[in-house]
Amino acid sequence: MMLPQMGAAAESLSKASSLVLRIGTDAHLYDDPDDVSIRPLLESRYDSERADALKRLLALIAQGADVSHYFPQVVKNVASHSLEVKKLVYLYLLHYAEKRQNEALLSINCFQKDLSDMNPLVRAWALRAMTGIRLQVVSPLLLAAITKCARDPSPYVRKCAAFALPKLYNLHQEENSTLEELVDVLLRDNSPAVVGSASVAFNTICPNNHALIAKHFRRLCEALPDVEEWSQIILIDILLRYTVARHGLVRESVLFANVAHDSNFCSIMSKCYVEGPELGSGDGSGFEESNLVTCKDEDVDILLRCTAPLLWSQNSAVVLAAAGVHWIMGPAEEVKKIVKPVLFLLRSSSDAKYVVLCNILAFAKAVPSLFDSFYEDFFISSSDSYQIRTVKLEILSTIATESSVPFIFEEFQDYIRDPDRRFVADTVAVIGFIAKRLPLLASTSLEGLLTLVFSEPLVGSSYQIEEENAVLVQAIISVKSILKQDPYSHEKVIVRLVRNLDKIKNSAARALIIWIFGEYSSLGIVIPKIAPTVLKHLAWSFPSDEVEAKLQILNTCAKVIAKTKGENEDSTLFKKILNYILQLATVDLNYDVRDRARFISNLVGHEIKDNLDIYRDLTENMFCTKPSASPYPSTNFRVYLPGSLSQVVSHAAPGYTPLPKPGSAVIEIPNMGLSNSSGIDESEGSSLEYSTEDSRSGYETGTEETSQNGDYEESPLVNISEANIDQEPPSQEDMSNFVSTDLSEMISRSALESWLDEKPSFSDGSIGQSQSQSQTVSTSNARVSFNDRKFKLKPRKSHVLLDPANSDGLRVSYSFSTEVSSVSPLLVCVDVLFENFATEPLRNINIKFVEASGSSMAEPIDQVLEDSTRMVSPDKIPSLLPMEEIPLLSQNETVKRVLQVRLQHHLLPLKLHVLCNGKMHLGKLWPDIAYFLRPLSLDLNSFVEKERQLPGMFECSRRCTFNDHLEELEQNEKSSVNADKNLAVAHCFAVKILSNSNFHLVSMDMPISFRPDDMSGLCLRFAGEVLNSSKPCLITVITHGSLAEPLDVTVKVNSEDTVFGLNLLNRLVTIVQ
Repeated sequence: MMLPQMGAAAESLSKASSLVLRIGTDAHLYDDPDDVSIRPLLESRYDSERADALKRLLALIAQGADVSHYFPQVVKNVASHSLEVKKLVYLYLLHYAEKRQNEALLSINCFQKDLSDMNPLVRAWALRAMTGIRLQVVSPLLLAAITKCARDPSPYVRKCAAFALPKLYNLHQEENSTLEELVDVLLRDNSPAVVGSASVAFNTICPNNHALIAKHFRRLCEALPDVEEWSQIILIDILLRYTVARHGLVRESVLFANVAHDSNFCSIMSKCYVEGPELGSGDGSGFEESNLVTCKDEDVDILLRCTAPLLWSQNSAVVLAAAGVHWIMGPAEEVKKIVKPVLFLLRSSSDAKYVVLCNILAFAKAVPSLFDSFYEDFFISSSDSYQIRTVKLEILSTIATESSVPFIFEEFQDYIRDPDRRFVADTVAVIGFIAKRLPLLASTSLEGLLTLVFSEPLVGSSYQIEEENAVLVQAIISVKSILKQDPYSHEKVIVRLVRNLDKIKNSAARALIIWIFGEYSSLGIVIPKIAPTVLKHLAWSFPSDEVEAKLQILNTCAKVIAKTKGENEDSTLFKKILNYILQLATVDLNYDVRDRARFISNLVGHEIKDNLDIYRDLTENMFCTKPSASPYPSTNFRVYLPGSLSQVVSHAAPGYTPLPKPGSAVIEIPNMGLSNSSGIDESEGSSLEYSTEDSRSGYETGTEETSQNGDYEESPLVNISEANIDQEPPSQEDMSNFVSTDLSEMISRSALESWLDEKPSFSDGSIGQSQSQSQTVSTSNARVSFNDRKFKLKPRKSHVLLDPANSDGLRVSYSFSTEVSSVSPLLVCVDVLFENFATEPLRNINIKFVEASGSSMAEPIDQVLEDSTRMVSPDKIPSLLPMEEIPLLSQNETVKRVLQVRLQHHLLPLKLHVLCNGKMHLGKLWPDIAYFLRPLSLDLNSFVEKERQLPGMFECSRRCTFNDHLEELEQNEKSSVNADKNLAVAHCFAVKILSNSNFHLVSMDMPISFRPDDMSGLCLRFAGEVLNSSKPCLITVITHGSLAEPLDVTVKVNSEDTVFGLNLLNRLVTIVQ
């Protein structure tokens, strides 16, 4: 009675424990997903209820239920503001978008709206959902969405755009050229995740467009180690195929260096790689010399260097792909570097181990010496599957040497006792193959095989299982293959087999021994003497033998008679035995035996005929001719590219393509960029290096007029040239900004909104009208260049570092200076004003830097500035150079000091301690990104050249309005100054920017217009260098409109540091406005 109660208690306890484990999870949804009414929950106004309903729908989908009838209710929730609900809706739509395409079209507008959402996850989800609607009618919308997302500030969105390209290609292959342009844009991305996704898109859309890879080859090689694992495999294959097509195969590789065990096999392998096994395995003829390249080629060298670290990747497929590159393109003396990484993969899962072993087998057949010292790694483990054991045995038979064979044979002794007799048969076959490869080991191998043949388990008289028979047959086959090599040296082995024939009961084994006797019946001295006795025994056992043995007995009798020369007693006896066996065979129950008996009887039994010699020759040719030696097994081995599925399954799998013909690619790199600028010059590599000299700005604040450059003082104020430089403002669609996800919070909200909206905001409608009017005015290629560089710069904006209300009357303010530090170009000069608003003097005033721990720190000035003319190395530059202390500051007195600070980031403040009267006051020095640069002196041609090197994602632009010139022109009219208005506007613009930044003015010019009040096309170019990275930053400002109205201004920034460029663009727009 107690047992049922105990069972019920245990069941209740189990349910209680499972409920405890499921607390806080959604596992209950899978118990009974339809336990509530889902439809009302989907229409609820509470996000939690709608999320619960969507989770139940996804649970039903996971269990195989069809819930597509809820599609209209789910689509309504796509506009929800809840991220959880929106994500669940997108998952549902992705599952049913292809099945319910017409309903999915209703949500296209919501998807397009979400493409402009502030959250990058929402933008990515919207793009994925749109690409799930596979209808021809929406392909233009998909193309526009992917084009926009390909320039998204978030790398995750750009990655999703790259993955969406193959879907659009499968839907609308007519837009192949446009898709290739998008692939080009994504391949030049700085994010490794985007580059990896772009390589997947390239492999689908334009795998043979080698010119596209030529533009980005070096930067793709450099980005290869940082790309995610599964994209690395595709990118390695793309780079390998490009290198072969562009340059050819490497003549120093193992395929051509004549260091392999079988050079003919290596030659066939190289042709199989290029032409496929069906066409490449015909002969071993090599390639033309023009199709071969040296391993010192620059592209080959960089490919080998960039794939070398991937040999130790955690992904087995990546290791095999990298090993394939070094096997095909690496020099023969360095190919051994792939051995240990590939062997290390044998410690992985069983499936991966089999794939790796199949590739090792191909390597070992070409160059056995690579793995001959690692034979122990191919010993069988008890956990190995039969397929893995088979490949390991084949590898051991290939790499075995005379020094390692004793250890291998010792290991084989354990294999022969394995309970899997099929595996034992394979081991026996390997012994025969090793003895065939190494003739010195033939005697040892034969002795072991004969011991195995005559062992009790194999020759049992009555009970023999099928697996044991397979071992016995395979052992005799191995003996047979060894005897073929040198039968004269192994006569005793043949005699021993024949004498124990009656112990062998298996028909296949008996047939093999009978064949061996008939093949070598005339060999040596002993075998011809025992031939009559053996034939008598065969005639006696003929009625009881199986069909296979009977056929071999008939053949053996014909062989013996054909090999007997002349008429003697033995020949007469042989004929009598044959006639007796033929009489038995003609009445046998098996028709094959009867047919064979009639054939041999007609062929051999014609002694009385005139054409006896013809019959004898025919008999000898049919039964006694030595078979031709079988080709080396490796020539029948089907070879495919290393790491491919085809190499594992030994046939061309769907999608497999051999390497392109060496040297077949004719590279003509077109300008495929989508931006106004031309493509990156690949001859300079992917990482743009700039060699710039430090430049000092010649601008000074105050009322004194200064000249920026002495060269301009003697030049005319206006210079007319025919330089045709494209000054069209870049559209917002041409903007491709790279912003890392971890720095996304640094991007201002207004900048992101301007990218998402893609609409310039004007203060009033008149600007658009003036712009349209100005576009109707005809212009020429001639441009007016303003060479007057004498400006009155306005005082720079002052910021408060310390308020007098919080510091006993001491006010500390600062403004950024254009002065360049003599200690290091990384330091920024800051003008600091100390003012005493207190009623008594202030003493011992100083400023120190606040360490991360909160303590103040300042190195002695004599240690930092031992020699003001000697530049300090960057790693020794402090955040703040010591300031000369102010011993006394009288009432209402103002003292100026110049601080030299090193700003760590253009958005992060520098915490400082202001010391006064023994007290310490905390202040923050906020950086101005416009002064986080130093002037970069460039001429116009150098500016244009560097601008062309920074297209696409390195370029961003915004539109704004400029009004300051109206006040300037009004003042000139009141003062009756007859100055050139165009020049006045250009000066006003330059002063506005130079008074609030630290740039070098490169040029000011505008096209000649037939309207004197037209300011459209005025172009100002500025150049600077980022302090902490020394990367150039180029600013182009272009105006549209007339003199009497606010000007529509386009500000464009080209910078390799895209995060910095986007923030600088926002700051410049603020300055202009």
